[in-house]
Amino acid sequence: MFDDPQSPSWTPLLEAAWKARANAHAAYSHFQVGAALLTASGDIVAGCNVENAAYPVTLCAERGALSAAVAAGLRPGGLVAAVVVTDVDLLTPPCGACRQALAEFAERLPVLLANRRDRELHRLEDLLPHSFTGRNLA
Repeated sequence: MFDDPQSPSWTPLLEAAWKARANAHAAYSHFQVGAALLTASGDIVAGCNVENAAYPVTLCAERGALSAAVAAGLRPGGLVAAVVVTDVDLLTPPCGACRQALAEFAERLPVLLANRRDRELHRLEDLLPHSFTGRNLA
C-alpha cells in the first residue's frame, strides 16, 4: 500500500501536507514545510513549520504533526506512513531531531518526500539507522 511512491494511497496524505504547508510560519527562512502522518486508526494529522525569532524555539512540520497526533491519542507503534513536502527542487528529508522523534513511534515508517515534480520513498530506519528508542533503556 505504501511501498510505491506513486501509489494513490499517498494522495490524502499529500493533500493534507500541502494544505498545512500553506499555513507555515516561515518568516525568517521563507522555507515552508508541510508534513502529514497516517495513524493506525486511519487518522491523518498534519503539521507545518513554525519559526521563531529565537531560532532554537522553531518547530519543524514533522514534530508539529507528531505532537498533534500524540495529543489525539497516538502511542508508539501507531504510525503507518509519513509525508514531507516542500516547494524546492531538492527533496527535503526530516531533520535529525524529527527522525529521532518519529522513530519513537515507528522505526520502519515509510516516509514519502515530495515537491511539485518528484516523489521519493524512504524507510525511517534507513534515514536514521541505529536509532535510540525505549528499547535502549530496558
